[in-house]
Amino acid sequence: MPRPTPPRIRLGMIGGGQGAFIGQVHRLAARLDDTCELVCGAFSRSADNNQLTGEACHLAEERVYADWQQLLEGEQQLPAEQRMQLLVIATPNHLHVPIAEAAMQAGFHVFCEKPAAVSLQEAQRLAESWHTSGCLYGLAHTYLGYPMVWQAREMVSEGQIGSIRKIHVEYPQGWLGERLEQQGNKQAAWRTDPSLAGISGCMADIGTHAFGLAEFISGHRVSELCALLTSHADGRQLDDDGDVLLRTDQGASGTLIASQVCSGEENALKIRIYGDQGALEWHQMEPNSLLHRPLQAPMRTLRAGIDQPDLSPSALQRLRLPGGHPEGYLEALGNLYRDFAHAIHQDQHGDVDGVPGMTSGLRGMAFIEAVTTSAKSEQKWTPLPATQLPGA
Repeated sequence: MPRPTPPRIRLGMIGGGQGAFIGQVHRLAARLDDTCELVCGAFSRSADNNQLTGEACHLAEERVYADWQQLLEGEQQLPAEQRMQLLVIATPNHLHVPIAEAAMQAGFHVFCEKPAAVSLQEAQRLAESWHTSGCLYGLAHTYLGYPMVWQAREMVSEGQIGSIRKIHVEYPQGWLGERLEQQGNKQAAWRTDPSLAGISGCMADIGTHAFGLAEFISGHRVSELCALLTSHADGRQLDDDGDVLLRTDQGASGTLIASQVCSGEENALKIRIYGDQGALEWHQMEPNSLLHRPLQAPMRTLRAGIDQPDLSPSALQRLRLPGGHPEGYLEALGNLYRDFAHAIHQDQHGDVDGVPGMTSGLRGMAFIEAVTTSAKSEQKWTPLPATQLPGA
């Protein structure tokens, strides 16, 4: 007899109203495997936008709330079989911790856009709240949901490229080459405002993706760094470009580049990892290919697909289609939602298997703090602050 299909996880969403790119991405990805269902939201401070978004999502009028406080209060009053189970936070950075703390204290699991907080101190406070709440917490580091990223991670773990010597990761964009924050672009406005984004602009927004990808695939932890941060747009308060030298706890060296003023670039996240027995290379804009350069054999290209015999089980379980049928960004985020839904059904605790969680959140904030400290210092190397999960 086939096992019964578990019910969909009931989602609520804060932020992500019409005109906000990431909100619709989350809604599409959450429904991809039919494991989740949006049941409520507070999408925008604009009453009209909030209402229109709720209508577009086919939500009951009474479950489109005016703000996040009303959403939490209203959902708590519903019967357990109706109220949301998982809150998705798709707001500017300064609201991530206040909303996440309140949600977990109310007994709701949280899946949040990155970075986890606006400072490491705030992230550590969040970790304490998470630990005492018993709720699950996930971060939308979407690129860690790509199957070929998992393939690369497995190949490194199995020693297929030997001992890692060098890591090069970069994430160039070009969309902030102009002062869009002065042209009515809301996405640019909050990302360049320290009161909303925190102590970093570009490095917090996309540098954390590059950092997380490097540590995830390599299995190394960055121990110290040397950073240069720049704001190329006149009058911009936060960095829009950065270059970082890295050293890891296992003796590898590396570079990390993140920029939002590289003219003509889209979302060109890419990583190269060099070991003493070979190398791996992956490009986010060509995500279904992984280049493997063995030391004493010709280069080969591994391709995504459920019918590809050379792929690892962790890569195959994140694929849906045979080779030649591209899977991309929505599917990668869908993998995180699918794993999170499974963890809720299994009543898991701690960090969710397959989903970046509080450990990633703390590491990301330690990276941001070290980068901003280094950029202001004359000291050559700046260590990353130590982080540890509560109770560990």
